[in-house]
Amino acid sequence: MPIHHLMVGTWTPPGAIFTIAFDDDKLTCELVKRTEIPHDEPISWMTFDHQKKNIYGAAMKKWSSFAVKSPTEIIHEASHPMLHDPQAASTETNTRAIFLLAAKKPPYAVYCNPFYKHAGHGSVFTTTPSGALAENVQNYEYQPDTGIHGMAFDPTETWLYSADLKANKLWVHRKDGDGQLTLAGSVDAPAPGDHPRWVAMHPTGQYLYALMEAGNRLCEYVIDPHTHMPVYTHHAYPLIPPGIPNHDTMYRSDVCTLTRSGRYLFATSRANSFDLQGYIAAFRLRDCGSIEEQICLNPTPTSGGTATLSLRAIGATSGLPSRMTKKAGWRFTGGRMSFLAAWQG
Repeated sequence: MPIHHLMVGTWTPPGAIFTIAFDDDKLTCELVKRTEIPHDEPISWMTFDHQKKNIYGAAMKKWSSFAVKSPTEIIHEASHPMLHDPQAASTETNTRAIFLLAAKKPPYAVYCNPFYKHAGHGSVFTTTPSGALAENVQNYEYQPDTGIHGMAFDPTETWLYSADLKANKLWVHRKDGDGQLTLAGSVDAPAPGDHPRWVAMHPTGQYLYALMEAGNRLCEYVIDPHTHMPVYTHHAYPLIPPGIPNHDTMYRSDVCTLTRSGRYLFATSRANSFDLQGYIAAFRLRDCGSIEEQICLNPTPTSGGTATLSLRAIGATSGLPSRMTKKAGWRFTGGRMSFLAAWQG
């Protein structure tokens, strides 16, 4: 299938979803459509449901959902306020929706994380038979100074792992049959200055990878088969070259994702100055999921700005080929945007 459609959101108003067509034969990109969405609900992170018929968005002070009839027919169906904390939805606070994760198994709930202040709880939403966000059925507790920026399920979708950037730890919750969560425990990051931003789980369920935003490294964890808690293997890999001046203030690592085969892992870092370049790292994984080797640590064409977007476009569910490179025109200049994996009809 040579044409892949990608949907792109924005960090700031006005809200819009951009549909981009990528041709993996010609290595070209084309803007197909700009779909207007509620003005004050720009989507900083979005994801598809299990059938790729609905988009769920982290939309400033709201959690939103859209029916996807085709790559060019995207219809707004629901917007729900943040109800986990009385102050979170206020325009006087900086709390904003930052991340959500859609379950791929019944009952197909959606798991949502706020960020900045008043972000000590995550939210669970049910969905309608057609996939729209329906009801906020649970607001589950982390801790008052939490700031979750990424989550991942194990392959059975029984255990949910959360990267707490602000509290510097990883959380584990057990998913019940109705989709709601019960706390299993948490572990501190290996170093006080790590600040985990992102997690990815190997398809075997045996290994978890935690990307450290401030530590600018990727840490490997093995999953305890009895407790399902992540155990640090003391294997960590750099996401920026050694010897960079002011590395702790000039670089922030961003996201990590696996290829569909589970054989390779990618991770990115971004610079805090447009005069510097970001980096992308690639890792080869063993069949069990442990990291066999770091293949490369290559500079990106730009700093990456506030997000290293190319990795998200190539991301976890799209299976796009490695030929999706600078030749295809993916030169981002640090604009505040968000990516969704490819839609395929």
